[in-house]
Amino acid sequence: MENYPRYRLAIAPMMDWTDRHCRFLHRQMTRHALLYTEMVVADAAIHGHRERLLGFSAEEHPVALQLGGSDPVKLAEAARIGAGFGYDEINLNVGCPSDRVQSGTFGACLMKSPELVAECVAAMKRAVDIPVTVKCRIGVDDQDPEVALDTLARQVIDAGADALWVHARKAWLQGLSPKENRDIPPLDYDRVYRLKAEYANHFIGINGGIQTLDEALDHLDRVDGVMLGRAAYHNPGLLIEADRRIFGDERAPVDAVTLIDTMCDYADRHIAAGGRLSHVTRHMIGLFQGMPGARRWRQLLSTEATRADADSDVIRKAFAEIGENAVEAA
Repeated sequence: MENYPRYRLAIAPMMDWTDRHCRFLHRQMTRHALLYTEMVVADAAIHGHRERLLGFSAEEHPVALQLGGSDPVKLAEAARIGAGFGYDEINLNVGCPSDRVQSGTFGACLMKSPELVAECVAAMKRAVDIPVTVKCRIGVDDQDPEVALDTLARQVIDAGADALWVHARKAWLQGLSPKENRDIPPLDYDRVYRLKAEYANHFIGINGGIQTLDEALDHLDRVDGVMLGRAAYHNPGLLIEADRRIFGDERAPVDAVTLIDTMCDYADRHIAAGGRLSHVTRHMIGLFQGMPGARRWRQLLSTEATRADADSDVIRKAFAEIGENAVEAA
């Protein structure tokens, strides 16, 4: 564990959500949390439009690239490409239950092939000098989580994995949709705690259903890191207190006015480069939850920001609906 930074908090990789614009927003609110990309398939990293798929802003660090695949050679090459882009970590997806990854024999179905996962990790470790980690489930389908998780953990740790992030649910590859797999299989945090007790000298992080920083702190009594997913995406404001409460950083967090100014400048740069305002603002809709004016904020960003000619004035107009409430709350 001494070779892996103390990432006590991370924001989970989420398909269609944690793109570079989402990560830039999250970084404004936490200096220290590890941010993850969406999963990028190894073949796409090798053969696709690399800047579009892998490019990110320097301000996003620390940021990890999550890869999907099951071919050790391709994953090693994709890891080399990611390291060349400057990522701080390469993560292997062994948890996604979608039909697309099942058809490609990667994601959660790799829980059934721990030896292959270990080969992939070993190949990636040989290819790069940055940490290589794994994100997995506690098991799939009819697997016994006691056996399945221990077997995978032993194999990947022996292969050199620097950390194991565990979504504390099974994945049911047959019968449940990817969305249902995020909610229906019961959470079993104790299973992850037992894994950490067994691997006291290795970084074990926990993911799944964690909604608040209070919950995160409770988990950190038992594991090394906590990964927030949908809670951080739908209510990004909860990250504002993360540096102080999770990392002990007593510096003042970002205030609302500075946050909006920064995001407006960022949006204008994105638009000048050929992008659209909605690429940025779709990740900002959950800001200011519970404040007077938040409903109007959401309405304006959901409608006016989608116009082809929209610019950062839409953000400022929406922020005016929050006004002094946001300043006082900050």
